[in-house]
Amino acid sequence: MKSISPLFRSTVLSLSVALSMGGLTACAPLLVGGAFFGTVKVATDRRTAETQLVDEAIELRAFNRLRESLGDRGRVSATSFGRRVLLVGEVPSAEDKALAERAVSSVDNVLRVINELQISPVVPLNQRSEDVIITGRIRAQILDAKDLTSNAFKITTNRGVVYIMGIVTDRESARATNMARTTLGVKQVVNMVDLISEADLARIQEGIKRGGSEAPLPTGSPAPVSAPPGAVPAPATTIAPGQPL
Repeated sequence: MKSISPLFRSTVLSLSVALSMGGLTACAPLLVGGAFFGTVKVATDRRTAETQLVDEAIELRAFNRLRESLGDRGRVSATSFGRRVLLVGEVPSAEDKALAERAVSSVDNVLRVINELQISPVVPLNQRSEDVIITGRIRAQILDAKDLTSNAFKITTNRGVVYIMGIVTDRESARATNMARTTLGVKQVVNMVDLISEADLARIQEGIKRGGSEAPLPTGSPAPVSAPPGAVPAPATTIAPGQPL
């Protein structure tokens, strides 16, 4: 059904590197990546169109708050999915780690901050480059998989640790996690997805076919805030390479 050429996979990897190497804090990937991919993603992303826009705004505002609060102390990247914000990178002290979390928590519409910042010197450029390549490898595998939808996932890599966010079924979650943990260079995988049932997935896919980001809600159901009805935030689970699922 879905066939991705080796050239296209190579392009995805190269584009990931180019975008991320432009600025390895939160800046360039947010501005350039959001502008380039935004129109394409809205139609196939399982978040509502409104939530996609809210997440993009959160990332931009988080970057500004972090710059105001930390200046050039450390390297912090903020990724928002369903109004949950993942912080990765390095800061020089516990005080700065807490300050970064407070700064992002103060951004409008943020539901939760997941603070994975490390208290250490900023990692060298070669490690950051390897993280970008790892993310590109995983994205390419997901693109090539006939049973997965690439825009259902958001992948972040820092120091060889891969964080997986998304709105997916148990089956899709296990498949993507297995891909990530067997990818060259990966040290750990942290699964942070929102889980939905296969029935919810079918409803979402039907809505996308009709031209929306999700199927219409049943009469009387409240509009979703961060994920379609039925989505349950899965507890973060850390999986090391070779560890059975």
